[in-house]
Amino acid sequence: MPGANAQPKVIAAAENLGALATAEGEPAALEVPAAEPVSLAQRWYVAFMMCLVYTLSITDRYSISTVLELIRRELHLSDANVAFLTGVSLAIFYVVFGFPLSWLIDRKSRRDIVVGSLVAWSGLTVATGLARNYSQLLLARIGVGVGEAGGTPGANSLLSDYFPPERRTMALQVFSLGAALGTWLGSSIAGIIAYYFSWRGMFLALGAPGILVGVLMWLTIREPQRGRLDARAPTAKVPPLRAIIRFMCTQPATVHMILGTGVAALWGWGLLWWTPAFLMRAFALNVEQAGTILGRVYLIGGGLAMLVSTWLFSRPWLTDQRRILRVTGATIAFGTVVTWFIYSTHSLALFKLLLWLFIPTVYMYLGPSFGILNNLAPANMRAMYCAVMLLVANVLNLVVAPQMVGFLSDSFAPHGVPDAASLRFALLCLVPTGFWAAWHFVRAGRHLRQDLQRLADGAAPGTAGGAAVRRIG
Repeated sequence: MPGANAQPKVIAAAENLGALATAEGEPAALEVPAAEPVSLAQRWYVAFMMCLVYTLSITDRYSISTVLELIRRELHLSDANVAFLTGVSLAIFYVVFGFPLSWLIDRKSRRDIVVGSLVAWSGLTVATGLARNYSQLLLARIGVGVGEAGGTPGANSLLSDYFPPERRTMALQVFSLGAALGTWLGSSIAGIIAYYFSWRGMFLALGAPGILVGVLMWLTIREPQRGRLDARAPTAKVPPLRAIIRFMCTQPATVHMILGTGVAALWGWGLLWWTPAFLMRAFALNVEQAGTILGRVYLIGGGLAMLVSTWLFSRPWLTDQRRILRVTGATIAFGTVVTWFIYSTHSLALFKLLLWLFIPTVYMYLGPSFGILNNLAPANMRAMYCAVMLLVANVLNLVVAPQMVGFLSDSFAPHGVPDAASLRFALLCLVPTGFWAAWHFVRAGRHLRQDLQRLADGAAPGTAGGAAVRRIG
């Protein structure tokens, strides 16, 4: 490369969120083609639209947990059966198609894939409302899994080419606001619609807007140059899946990030998946009342948690990503203690009060998880990194947690009929997994410096130095 030896090599500093430092006397990093200028308004418009995509994905996924008890009663299902219908079915599509779609995202137009995914899952949410029996409902919910399979990895990859490394954690924390907005819509608004117009009417009302948003995105968002803001240009050829997985396994920080995020989803979102049904059984509430209680905390508590954490993670003393991971682990550990009291109490007032401490903790890890994982991933592998993290999170959150709680509730139930007491004991069995998630985040921080350094040195498939990849304990 002409003039390459005259340039300092760019290496990642572990203390900063993707901040770069120079080291003299070493070969230069690969030159990155000049990026097209993007205005601040364009950049944040894309962030807003990706947040909206995530909002609609979470709304369509979690609205079914609000009406879970209504579906169980109408179809005369056990807790294990309704868990399979509402939770496992969503994960099936992602498990089968998540990697192929992410393979395409790293090679084809991410905008087009995100738009296609949004329109598809929104249409299938409408189909859920039109379903007339168990089989039709199951098939519709399987298809809704396309939201995570194509939408979230594509949105993450797009945002990483609109925001530089030092701003990605903040941008992806804003993106993660969609979780708070989506769970509010899927709880409060879904509960109100279901109460007045039936649970089928709720799916029709919440699915249709996604089709319109998809058309708007296709008309107003451009596909950016891949890797345009990275210090090292991506190779033209994306490595095969086996090489990507093998490289990820040589990054202990990545492995712990993925496991920590997955177990946190198992713990926090697994508990919240069953909470509307628990409120209806334990405190004799209707679907509107249960949805309103949760929706208010999702919107205000979760939204404030995302905004506060976005501000917090931009403070100078938290520019070290290792500190961010330690704070994240401590937050989850605190939330774990709170959840023990939540599902132990028989007081509705105390239950509602403690939700304001618990629910914010299940939002605060989302931005750091996406942001730091994108910094650990080479630019041409980001969608696949995100897909692996979402696969682990979806399997633990949508397969393991609902089914485990459902089976335990059925086994604890007197005469095989699940009730409030059986569900309470089952949820308490899930509570301690939060400590497991916190441990993984702390461990990720211990390996982060080495993994960022090795990535800057080109230790990735298809890059200079890639052959020197070795496992770090």
